[in-house]
Amino acid sequence: MSNLTEIRHFHLFCGLGGGAAGFNRGHARVGTMEARFRCIGGIDSDPAAIADFGRLTGTPGTVLDLFDRDQYQAFHDAEPPADWREATPADIQAAAGNERPHIVFLSAPCKGFSGLLSQSRSTTPKYQALNRLTLRGMWLTLEAFADDPPELIIFENVPRIANRGRPLLDKIVAMLEHYGYAVAETTHDCGEIGGLAQSRKRFLLVARHQEKVPPFLYEPVKRPLRAVGQVLGEMPLPGDELAGPMHRVPRLQWKTWVRLAFVEAGSDWRSLNKLAVEDGHLRDYLIVPDYRSGYLGVNDWQEPAGTVAGRSGPSNGAFSVADPRFDQSARWKDGQAYGVRRWDEATGAVTGQQSPGQGTFSVADPRLSGIRHNNVFRIMPWVATSQAVTAGGGPTAGGLAVADPRGATFAGKYQVTPFNRAAGTVISGSTTGQGAFAVADPRPGLRRGKGDAWLEGGHYGVVPWSSRCGAVSGSARQDNGSWSVADPRLPAATDKLVAVIRALDGTWHRPFTTLELAALQGLVDPTEQLELDGLNDSAWRERIGNAVPRKAAEAIAGVMGTTLLLAWSGETFALGSTPIWVRNAAMALSVQQPAKAEA
Repeated sequence: MSNLTEIRHFHLFCGLGGGAAGFNRGHARVGTMEARFRCIGGIDSDPAAIADFGRLTGTPGTVLDLFDRDQYQAFHDAEPPADWREATPADIQAAAGNERPHIVFLSAPCKGFSGLLSQSRSTTPKYQALNRLTLRGMWLTLEAFADDPPELIIFENVPRIANRGRPLLDKIVAMLEHYGYAVAETTHDCGEIGGLAQSRKRFLLVARHQEKVPPFLYEPVKRPLRAVGQVLGEMPLPGDELAGPMHRVPRLQWKTWVRLAFVEAGSDWRSLNKLAVEDGHLRDYLIVPDYRSGYLGVNDWQEPAGTVAGRSGPSNGAFSVADPRFDQSARWKDGQAYGVRRWDEATGAVTGQQSPGQGTFSVADPRLSGIRHNNVFRIMPWVATSQAVTAGGGPTAGGLAVADPRGATFAGKYQVTPFNRAAGTVISGSTTGQGAFAVADPRPGLRRGKGDAWLEGGHYGVVPWSSRCGAVSGSARQDNGSWSVADPRLPAATDKLVAVIRALDGTWHRPFTTLELAALQGLVDPTEQLELDGLNDSAWRERIGNAVPRKAAEAIAGVMGTTLLLAWSGETFALGSTPIWVRNAAMALSVQQPAKAEA
């Protein structure tokens, strides 16, 4: 029979609660001892994030600004409100429900250390104040629980903090050692330890209270990264109302959709270097609509076109061409802007920078094939078997037409006799469909002039957008009057809309929806819905991008829970099946060193 042991965890800079929700799902067992994780609180300055925190963890969070006055002024470039005050260690205790945590997890703001921020901007007072918030948050936590320190403190951030934030990290390490902690630094990939479909490399500082926790801390089991298609394939297509408002396709500028369509899957904006632009237009490609068999169809520049029909419009066939004459823009910076992920590959880290122009936040979705009208107007060979006979037995409903070789019996069908040749035998069924009963008469054009009904009938006429139309007749068609219009309402480059453009590889290059980003982050299972506070996609995406992946946090909680159970059961050493997490500081995470014991 197992002995349940509670492990309490507390979170600073908790965001929407991805890390806390993952810790709640942690599992550890040593002998008959089994860990049960419980969140006792979280702190963040964003009220919307705290609302999400309570929903995801089941524990109320606390809205609290941890800046000191100088940091507040530097970050906001303004004085704080009259009712603002600096947070104290007592505020941290209250946010933890006046309970003592065994594990404290900090995921401090990382914008000042991120590679997405230029080196020059990272040194401005605004971002230096944000960086110093990390040090202040750690000090408040250590002071709040100084009488009974947490067994483990985990500090997570972007990998670049090890370089850009080195002086700050050195101060944090010195502070932790002053409070009795052994400290080690490491990095890990949240995707590998959480089994995610994204690669998310993170810095991790692990502090173990030397008197309370003697065992080693072992590394979580690593799993292969999944493909984005494994996650997204379980979800409905974007825009499905049953999936909720977070699964809508973002409205992007028309020029952004065009760029995405020309980015090769697995590549980024540099694919656009292969295009040519003249006078601001694609030189070698032209984007036109597609519908059913060839709807908005685009012919390859090197291939012949299909038959020119009476209504050769983009919406009723492949009457468009992929014009390759585009001059690429030289203004894009490196950074995988407009990057499109392959369906069978993992994505990059989900960040607060979420639009297609800011990174690889789009996917080559092959499920466009699921909405194609296959076999439309398909002709079956005379010697082959037919397709399944369905209720829709017309030529547009499948391969339900046949290439009948017996047409030779209808010799001369629809044949036109030259004006200077003899006609075929006149028979009783002398119509155009029964033989050579039509003639190429060269004379009508010789007689036509002003007043001729055909000449002035407006056949294939196009009406300007600013002009009025003639009387609408019962037989109004584009080939018998001015029944077409020059419609100027093509999207402008900056018009925002949702578009489905079939890319050159036959897939739909589109941005991830907000719900898909949450699923890739591990915050929600692909078959579930997610509700976050507010109705703003941009705010949702920033909170999702800042979140600690739930499944990665669950894996971290498992190994830390095992370490605590070993310590509480009296073990000072245990062999593990995975490597020690911090190899270059293994002894710092094991039993106390003799030299330090003598000191």
